[in-house]
Amino acid sequence: MSDALMPTYARAELAFERGQGPYLFDAEGRRYLDFAAGIAVNSLGHAHPHLVSALNGQAEKLWHCSNLYRIPEGERLAERLCAASFAERVFFCNSGAEALECSFKAVRRYHDQQGAPERYRIVTLSGAFHGRTLATLSAAANPKHLEGFAPAVDGFDQVAFDNMNELRAAITPETAAVLIEPVQGEGGIRVASPEYLRALRQVCDEFGLLLVFDEVQCGVGRTGRFFAYEEAGVPPDVMAVAKGLGGGFPVGACLTTAAVGDFMTGGSHGSTFGGNPLAMAVANAVLDVVLADGFLPHVAATAELLHTRLEELVARYPAVLAEVRGAGLLLGLRCQVANTELLDAIRAEGLLAATAGDNVLRLAPPLIIDESHVDEAVEILDRACARLSGSN
Repeated sequence: MSDALMPTYARAELAFERGQGPYLFDAEGRRYLDFAAGIAVNSLGHAHPHLVSALNGQAEKLWHCSNLYRIPEGERLAERLCAASFAERVFFCNSGAEALECSFKAVRRYHDQQGAPERYRIVTLSGAFHGRTLATLSAAANPKHLEGFAPAVDGFDQVAFDNMNELRAAITPETAAVLIEPVQGEGGIRVASPEYLRALRQVCDEFGLLLVFDEVQCGVGRTGRFFAYEEAGVPPDVMAVAKGLGGGFPVGACLTTAAVGDFMTGGSHGSTFGGNPLAMAVANAVLDVVLADGFLPHVAATAELLHTRLEELVARYPAVLAEVRGAGLLLGLRCQVANTELLDAIRAEGLLAATAGDNVLRLAPPLIIDESHVDEAVEILDRACARLSGSN
């Protein structure tokens, strides 16, 4: 590891030279099946030809011109996102944390323009993760992540996940919105039930609050639908997306209704790099694939197969695995052994994954995987669990 880098990451002793489809290759040519996908980012795998073509074509024309001027590819992407979702307005940025920051500002701006500037507080949920800025860390209120960065940014009130009584009790005249990940990623791949999301929508409507969804990790096809909220039929007022939207290229977006977004007028927000021509070309290419006929049904079918095969592993190795969690191709194996122990075991055999809270091994493969990749991953997991089961 280079001493020139800040020691902010616990990096594995692996360095990859190239990728192809759902595989990564190190300098020695060893192949790894990538079921981490850059933490749910490489939605179409590595070196997808349509994305490569879009990036190279745009790179030869124009990289950056700033938002002083119109960016036609960005306008097209915004129109496509709106047509495929609840949204009517879009702001482009570079990451999920930035998309959440825009969401927070949009919430405050909305109530301010409604004549209620005192309404600025956002109710958040335990186990959430929303990013690494001071505001997003404060929203999640994880003491470990906030250590050394006090004081936390004011304006967030956390309640227990899936507890409507506690949430209702937290609403005050200063409350402006409720923020939730429909599928918690870092928190342990916990899925908010359709009933819970519908109850949140009802409470927000009852008290005049905005409902904000963080679909940074679970959006853009990850659950087998374009956006996770579609499963419950519960549209938010504001939504943050990123990760899979760029297929590996940095891009984020804050989606809103017109009632919210139209208050974000000139000078209220901005981004130097947000919505640049390169990012917009790649994100449009991602949508070309994800919104094509048959793609999302394929994701859903593959996800169902993977979920079933993982359930079989849980039944076979109760001393190693406790349960399967998640939705679509955002799945988690809650472990009886340390999740890092299982991660090391599968990595040694050429399968990449990630960890999450509550001792969960996180599986977020590219959306392009098929039955053969499910078989390969499950075979590696089976061997690793057999070894770990024998050692316990």
